[in-house]
Amino acid sequence: MQDQITHWLDQFDLPYASVAAMFIVPGIILVISFVVHAILHRALLPFLRRRAERSTHLLLHSLIQHKLFNRAAQLLQGILLNLQTELFLNSGERLYSILSVISQVWILLFLLLTLFSLLDVLLTISAKSIIAEQVPLRGIFQSLKLIAAIIVCIMVVSLLMGKSPLVLITGLGAMTAVLMLVFKDPILGLVAGIQLSANNMLKINDWLEMPKYNADGAVIDIGLTTVKVRNWDNTITTIPTYALISDSFKNWRAMSESGGRRIKRSINIDCTSIHFMTGDHLQELRKAQLLTPYIDSKNREVSDYNAQLDCDISTLLNGRRLTNIGTFRIWLETWLKNHNDIHKGMTLMVRQLAPTPEGLPIEIYAFTNTAEWLKYENIQSDIFDYIFAIIPVFGLRVHQTPTGNDMRRIGLIPQ
Repeated sequence: MQDQITHWLDQFDLPYASVAAMFIVPGIILVISFVVHAILHRALLPFLRRRAERSTHLLLHSLIQHKLFNRAAQLLQGILLNLQTELFLNSGERLYSILSVISQVWILLFLLLTLFSLLDVLLTISAKSIIAEQVPLRGIFQSLKLIAAIIVCIMVVSLLMGKSPLVLITGLGAMTAVLMLVFKDPILGLVAGIQLSANNMLKINDWLEMPKYNADGAVIDIGLTTVKVRNWDNTITTIPTYALISDSFKNWRAMSESGGRRIKRSINIDCTSIHFMTGDHLQELRKAQLLTPYIDSKNREVSDYNAQLDCDISTLLNGRRLTNIGTFRIWLETWLKNHNDIHKGMTLMVRQLAPTPEGLPIEIYAFTNTAEWLKYENIQSDIFDYIFAIIPVFGLRVHQTPTGNDMRRIGLIPQ
């Protein structure tokens, strides 16, 4: 193109035709570049931006938010500049070499930025998908960005130095130890992310408990070097990704997916309130619909047993009798089995633990039919509210360590 312009100027017998051609060709390149820039940034991109703002599709909003169109337009301008350099300038010209290097570096940089935007768009679109919950996409995408950035940096430096990229890569081999030290955290994070994903150890929204880092909450982000946990009090804890491989942590996902959450709590019964059941007390408890079948069958069993032994049951040392603590356990287990908020397909039992100085523990071991924290706590509280209120009906007392007020009532502490 430059030779044609020089030849055309020579036909008009213009002086310094070759020098004029050297200024005309860059001028043409600049004019074309400014025209394309105006079309892209003054017409096309504003149109796409307005279209995205009016649209309800997440894809269009994500494309604008992460500047994919802007960076793609800049990439297109770099490609156009390189094409103009090849078409309009002679390969032997110094300006050709300068513009060629500038355009190629421009293309590499905006190609990298376009790739970053594309990965961000894919991450935004897939944020609510099943794949995003099962695979740490953010960490994988950050790894891809890091690898792409290293490759582009090597190519840019090789262009500026006029050397082959292989020469730089060979030189970097001698700096492996330094690179390993500099990129230690990203490398460890990348390996940890692959292990977490391959072994299905952690996903977004999993409830993670890691006392070493004061983490107790939902996982909101799994990155290349860090994992963010929103704790139950809405504070954010940041954990190194590789720490999840090197240290131990508790994942509550299995509990959430099971559809039930365990209740494992004891009530300490005052041992001095445990006694045999009398006839009047049994008749009173027999009015409870949940206890009627048990009391009737147990009375027959005890009567038959005592009749077979033909023993003197006027003394409590002979024969068998019903106890208030045993009847309470049966009632409590039957009541829980009929409770609408208790999971019927999981373990349910009411058991007696070893006595302690605080009394006889009666432990409830059951599962609610929901794993949601708020509902679980409400169900558990309602159950124990009712149990504490019903215990006196069985002639039992809850053990409680004496308080200062108790001491005042018995005169051990002055009023």
